[in-house]
Amino acid sequence: MCGTCGCGSEENGVRILNPKEVHTHQHHDHGHNHSHSHSHSHSHEHAHDHDHPHDHSHTHSHEHPHDHDHPHDHSHTHSHEHPHDHHHKTIIEVEQDILQHNEVMAARNRGYFEAKNIFALNLVSSPGSGKTALLERTLQDLKNEIPFYVIEGDQQTLNDANRIAAIEIPVMQINTGKGCHLESDMIYEAVKKLAPQDNSVLMIENVGNLVCPSMFNLGESKRVVIISTTEGVDKPLKYPDMFHTSDICIINKIDLLPYLDIDLEELKKNALKVNPKLQFFEISATKGEGMEAWYTWLRENN
Repeated sequence: MCGTCGCGSEENGVRILNPKEVHTHQHHDHGHNHSHSHSHSHSHEHAHDHDHPHDHSHTHSHEHPHDHDHPHDHSHTHSHEHPHDHHHKTIIEVEQDILQHNEVMAARNRGYFEAKNIFALNLVSSPGSGKTALLERTLQDLKNEIPFYVIEGDQQTLNDANRIAAIEIPVMQINTGKGCHLESDMIYEAVKKLAPQDNSVLMIENVGNLVCPSMFNLGESKRVVIISTTEGVDKPLKYPDMFHTSDICIINKIDLLPYLDIDLEELKKNALKVNPKLQFFEISATKGEGMEAWYTWLRENN
């Protein structure tokens, strides 16, 4: 469960899919509409010629008497043993329990990655920053020298996973349904299906969201936040938790700088106010500008 928005319930319909095995996928919203239609039809052997409502206080040949005052007023009074403030306390405790469970599973993932020398990256950003474009370009250019595995996180569709599968990279899609972030147990299940080899790189593309994913550690080696030049210089100040918990900040779409009124130095200055340890890469995933510095970092850390 997310302490910010409350997502993460079982109703989210989390699905882990292999795009090579699933050609089409339709998510079903399991909303149960319990409509109970009670039709009480009583057959009486005698007819009433009265024009007024009947209060049948007499007993028919049924096993139980009926007091027919229609319509029925199904008013149920429930006596709760706990006060309202206890309900609020319970919610807080549940959130804490879920976050603690996530941390336990994250530690399990991290132990697995370290044992197999897998370099796991958690790619986070707002929607449209270019995470998938960056991932595609990186995989295309380095797949012959680094063994890559990918986990794609989205609320719906296999679109991004299909793009990765087209590059012939092992990939699993996690559809979170109503959920707005990936969690460590989702990664655990996806990794079991992927079975990455030793000394490889695992790229985890998180759901596009700069708020909730910051709360959930996946057991990654490094967290990489991507921001595009179209998003403004104050993004790190608006969403400080994400930038504070990240190790790398990739500034994408620098090819658009001639058409934008944005100061990259001010953007980096704002990010460093939140996290002085951030390391920056300025790139254009579509044009290839600045990618070599990013590739050098990947090679050195693999």
